[in-house]
Amino acid sequence: MTELAAVKAALKTQAVETPSWAYGNSGTRFKVFAQQGVPRTPQEKLADAAQVHALTGVAPTVALHIPWDRVDDYAALAKYAQDHGVKLGAINSNTFQDDDYKLGSICHPDPGVRRKALDHLLECVDIMDATGSRDLKLWFADGTNYPGQDDLRARQDRLTQALAQVYQRLGDGQRMLLEYKFFEPAFYATDVPDWGTAYAHCLKLGEKAQVVVDTGHHAPGTNIEFIVATLLRENKLGGFDFNSRFYADDDLMVGAADPFQLFRIMYEVVRGGGYTSDIAFMLDQCHNIEAKIPAIIRSVMNVQEATAKALLVDTEALGTAQRTGDVLEANAVLMDAYNTDVRPLLAEVREEMGLDPDPIAAYRRSGWAQKIIEERVGGQQAGWGA
Repeated sequence: MTELAAVKAALKTQAVETPSWAYGNSGTRFKVFAQQGVPRTPQEKLADAAQVHALTGVAPTVALHIPWDRVDDYAALAKYAQDHGVKLGAINSNTFQDDDYKLGSICHPDPGVRRKALDHLLECVDIMDATGSRDLKLWFADGTNYPGQDDLRARQDRLTQALAQVYQRLGDGQRMLLEYKFFEPAFYATDVPDWGTAYAHCLKLGEKAQVVVDTGHHAPGTNIEFIVATLLRENKLGGFDFNSRFYADDDLMVGAADPFQLFRIMYEVVRGGGYTSDIAFMLDQCHNIEAKIPAIIRSVMNVQEATAKALLVDTEALGTAQRTGDVLEANAVLMDAYNTDVRPLLAEVREEMGLDPDPIAAYRRSGWAQKIIEERVGGQQAGWGA
C-alpha cells in the first residue's frame, strides 16, 4: 500500500461522535437564540445526527445527556438510532443544574445532596446497560467561590468515594471518562481543575477510568498537545471533547479559533498511537448564532482536515531532523504538513466512500433544513434543561 493509500484508508476509519445537545437550542451564558426546525425530542436529535453521518460518513455515534435526553425506553431509543444509521455513544451525566447543587454535587458538604448526585451517576450506568454505550462521561461543576468556604481536602475525599462507587458499578466493556476544567462556575477552587487531578483519580480507580480532554477547558497558552502526549504515554487518555475557545469555555466550532492547535493535537494522537477506537473523539459544542446541522458538519470536516494533515507528516524526515538537532528543518517538516491543502484529498476519500465530495453543499441540496422547519411545528424545542 502506498503512503497516500494508507492515509486514505486511515481517514475512512475515522469516527467523530456528535453531541445530542448541539442539535438543540443552546449557546452563550447570556442568551440562547431559538431557531426554526430544532428537535423537540431525542428521536428528532438522532434524525438530525443521522443526516450528519450520512453526509460525512464519519459520525456514526451520538452522545446523550441525561436528563436532557431522558426517555421511558432506552433500548427502544437505541433501536431508533440504529434504524436511522447511527448508534448511541457516551452517556453524559448532569450534576450541575439542580438547585441542590449550588454548593456542589458529589463533593457537597451535605451527605443527602451527595447521595442524590451519586444515584444519578448510577442511573447513567443503568442507561449504558440499556443502550449498549461504552463510555460514561463525567464533568463536575463542583468547587468553591471563597477561601474557607469548604475543606478542600475533604472535598477530594468525597470525590474519591463517589467515583469509587460508580467505578464498581461499571460492567464489562464499560469505561468512566473523567473531564476537568480549571475554572467556571467555581471561581476560587474547582474540584477537578486540571489533567493532573483527573489523572490521579483515574490512576487510583483502575484501567476502566480514563481522562477526557476538553479542548476548551484550559487557560490561555496551555500546551494541550503536551497533555495529550503525556496521557497517551501513560495509557490514560480516554477521549476528547472537541470545541474551540477564544477567552474561556466558549464552546465554539472545533478549529475555529486555532486550527494549528487542532493539527498539533491530532499529530500527537497519531504519533502516540491514539488514532484508534480506544480514544473517543467527541464534539462538545453549542451553536447559537449559526445553523446547527451545517455547523456540526463543518466541525466534523475540521477534525478530518486536521487529521489528514497529521497523517501526512513525514515522520522519517522529522525524526532525522530531531535526532540531528536541526531545529529549523524539524519545524519545517511539521509546517509542510500543516500547510498542505488536504481538501482535494478528503474530497477523493468521500467519493471513494460513495459520498458527495462537499458535505455542506450536499446538505443544502438535500432539503432537510426546510423539511424540519415545516414539520417541527408545535411542542417544546430541546435546549439546555430540556
